[in-house]
Amino acid sequence: MNTPHPGHRATTAVLAAALALLVAATGCSAKADGGSGGQDADGVRTGPGVSAETIRLGALTDLTGPYATLGRSIVQAQQMWADETNAAGGICGRKVEITVKDHGYDVQRAVAAYADISPDVVALPQVIGSPVVAALLDDVQRDHLLTFPQAWAASLLGKESVQVVGTTYDLDMIAAVDFLTRTRGVRKGDTIGHVYFEGDYGANALEGSSWAARKAGVRVVGQKIKATDTDLSAQVSALRKEGVKAILISAGPAQTASLVGVAASRGLRVPVVSSAPGFAPQLMKTPAAPALAALLHVVSSAPAVSSELPGVRRMVTAYRQKYAGSPVDSGVLSGYNAAQLLGADLKKACAAGSLAREDVVKAHRAQENADTGLGVPQDFSDVDRPASLSTYVLKPDAKALGGLVGAEEAHRIPGAEEYLKARRS
Repeated sequence: MNTPHPGHRATTAVLAAALALLVAATGCSAKADGGSGGQDADGVRTGPGVSAETIRLGALTDLTGPYATLGRSIVQAQQMWADETNAAGGICGRKVEITVKDHGYDVQRAVAAYADISPDVVALPQVIGSPVVAALLDDVQRDHLLTFPQAWAASLLGKESVQVVGTTYDLDMIAAVDFLTRTRGVRKGDTIGHVYFEGDYGANALEGSSWAARKAGVRVVGQKIKATDTDLSAQVSALRKEGVKAILISAGPAQTASLVGVAASRGLRVPVVSSAPGFAPQLMKTPAAPALAALLHVVSSAPAVSSELPGVRRMVTAYRQKYAGSPVDSGVLSGYNAAQLLGADLKKACAAGSLAREDVVKAHRAQENADTGLGVPQDFSDVDRPASLSTYVLKPDAKALGGLVGAEEAHRIPGAEEYLKARRS
């Protein structure tokens, strides 16, 4: 999302319990090993999730938990893609179906849902939540189940079957520090704050901001928070005492609204930069809206849904017609984009003669310039690198569709290559 980038790591105890449950639930399954199911009459090799008539995909989403709005947007956008695809004849002569399971952002429920769904799908175009993805990594790899997480932690890189789309949280914060030093008057010797969720999301974001700050000669003061922390008055007070010239935030929309609103009310009117999971259009209908419009910018690997890009405009028009009354947010764009990318993988695998899971993964990793028209092209050929090193800068606008407008077009993140090289060494 987490779209929006949502996610934070579950506690060790919960995760351990989830993994134990997963072993018990799936360890003896012979159906979910990604092996071939033979060859259909059309000569295409098949496996789990693929029949002569159907390609079945799966979604592990949040429809009842903290990211329910995001989950609903992604589900609807991906169903719209499936309907459009089927109306155009399907893929490889087969209709596409998406089976949706709601985990409510609960790791144990997600593990059980994976055990239920994994034997009968060929890929997962949507899995919401860093803790959920972390709990399922080994099994997704074992099952050769191509998975697009709605999570962007760098710890998810390096997995053949797991594809983080766009940038990772650390790169977003490197871009954020660049934006602040380049356009918002932050200078060498200044102090900036970074408010971040505990867990993979925040920790990875802090890696990026700390590296970029060292390069720029800037000091970072960190404030770690929990997902349940929705009043950031104490954090604002602490940052004000430190004399910060700007603030980064790697959290959720509620935390962003509290941080910016409290800071503005207390006279700490400094620029604030969030990664995409920290904003939702609903914030522009809250009392914090004026402060958000004045102080906040959002770094994102995807454009705003208000973008004039032809692909985005076409998608938005179709979505508003199909789901009249539903909000059009970043989840719509990220969900539709992931579905389109997976569709291209399935078509490529079909052309090569196999829709078996491992061959869908192989087709995906052969994509070096995947371009859906919904943002910058993606390179999926190196499992250890982010798919993109470019970001947009967006800004809140209550009148804009999705609550955001473009402030800077996509550009390559300065220092990204140097950072990735240092991170690997």
